[in-house]
Amino acid sequence: MKIFYHLMLFVCFINTGILQAQNNYPQNYFRNPLNIPMQLAANFGAVRTNHFHMGLDLRTNSQENLSVVAAADGYVSRIKVERYGFGNAVYITHPNGYTTVYAHLNKYFDKLDEYVKEKQYKDEKWEQDITFQPGQFPVTKGQLIALSGNTGGSAGPHLHFEIRDTKTEECINPLFFGFNIPDNVSPIISGLYWYDRRFSTYEPGANAITVKKAGSTYTADVVRVNSPMISFGIKTVDKANQGFNLGIYKAELLMDGKLIYGFSIDKISYDDTRYENGCIDYTKFGRDKMSIQHLSVLPGMKLRNYSVPDLTGIINLQDEEVHNIEIILKDVKGNTSRLITKVQLSNSGSGITSSGKTVLPGEGKILTTENAEISFSKNAVYDAMNFNMYEKNSQDGNAVSNTIVLQNPYLPVHDYYTLKIKPDRKLTKEEKDRAVVVFNYGSDKDAIKAKWNGDQAEAQFNRLGTAELVLDRNLPSVSSGWKEGTVVNGNSLRLKGSTKVGDIVSFRAELDGKWLRFARIKNDFVYSFDEKCPKGSGSHTLKVTTVNTAGNENTQTFTFNR
Repeated sequence: MKIFYHLMLFVCFINTGILQAQNNYPQNYFRNPLNIPMQLAANFGAVRTNHFHMGLDLRTNSQENLSVVAAADGYVSRIKVERYGFGNAVYITHPNGYTTVYAHLNKYFDKLDEYVKEKQYKDEKWEQDITFQPGQFPVTKGQLIALSGNTGGSAGPHLHFEIRDTKTEECINPLFFGFNIPDNVSPIISGLYWYDRRFSTYEPGANAITVKKAGSTYTADVVRVNSPMISFGIKTVDKANQGFNLGIYKAELLMDGKLIYGFSIDKISYDDTRYENGCIDYTKFGRDKMSIQHLSVLPGMKLRNYSVPDLTGIINLQDEEVHNIEIILKDVKGNTSRLITKVQLSNSGSGITSSGKTVLPGEGKILTTENAEISFSKNAVYDAMNFNMYEKNSQDGNAVSNTIVLQNPYLPVHDYYTLKIKPDRKLTKEEKDRAVVVFNYGSDKDAIKAKWNGDQAEAQFNRLGTAELVLDRNLPSVSSGWKEGTVVNGNSLRLKGSTKVGDIVSFRAELDGKWLRFARIKNDFVYSFDEKCPKGSGSHTLKVTTVNTAGNENTQTFTFNR
């Protein structure tokens, strides 16, 4: 009865906290930015690669070009046009101190779209980041501002929608503002894990605990651990009534009826969102595609407004008694799930010890091999890491260094570190000009043009994996989908970009000697026919110049009739 009494008091406390959070924000001030019912494909705080999701992903029924309208009165204060990220985005500033953001758009409303196009032609630059004064593009609630799309870093048609504090630019959970999104589904728990905290959550890593569902409650057998210092992590998702897997809003951990840890995802800034890597089991997320959120604070995790102050979630077991553990999860609607288990220290074993190359939170570190050096800042790691760094022979025939192994791709770093590599022979100036550092993350690659400090190549990265110095003399190129000199019908021209190492970092197209606006869509370049090349305008020459990461430049000429 005592445990039940404490639990009921605590549940009431959580419900009160959620209501207070919602009451801090205007209710029903903002409308649905679509003219179809709001359905979530992702919510605020969902776990993504190297960041929390910072808004709502609203379903557009797998369609593009749906009307996107202003959520409230205000003015267009900014637009962005970019290859990845938001793609085409509109920012609207409102008189109540908030800014709404609408991303992955196909097209702005006519007046704004024409302004952006004119600036692109004036600047001879497709990517744009433009700010506006209040009187330039005022909008009213419900006014058409754009058409939805699939631009930027989008994996399918949808509308990304954010609400930000205009002064601080912190993103606030939009579900606090009273949107009508039906949700009576409680969070789903599919796994519980414990970690030995004597050294680090990374070593030896997660220990799985079987979870069983009994009615509305989840249970697990007594968790017997061999470390007197542990923490827990939980594998869980939330669902609204549409069935998509969503992120968890709020979690609480109690031991013997006492709160020892809690987090809630109320607001996050883009400056802080990478701290997500210190809130999850990064190894499980990267290697196994499994989202496990820590119910404790890692020593290098400094995300503000996230966890309850002074509650670390680290459990120090001073005896071999059985202790009660309760985990309570809630979504913004107050739907609740609860997991009950017990923990007991049994046969305490030896823990992991520090190596000579241990990197600790709050301490900068420089590590070296014979031909490489890595320099970490004091903010580099979230938890202690016995860093494994060595060299091996490269398998790339164009490499001019050994492959430098930097731990593995499944441990995180927070900020950029500097990597220096010494080539395996003296390079000429021309060779240095064509040298790039190729980094392999396991699932993908990146390449950065080398900066030279004497005979050492330098580059900065914020992930771990393997790196090597490579010479790239290959030209970038684009290929067309039409035969030279033939009539091109349809609505657009599409060129497919290609380069052997790295990326195409510069693209310029000229139609009959004048700059032509091509949009960058992943690795393709697309020009939508307009007044610059109307139908029936006859024969045209298209000159395209591309530059890749290494600085190799290529100019190609295409002809077509219109």
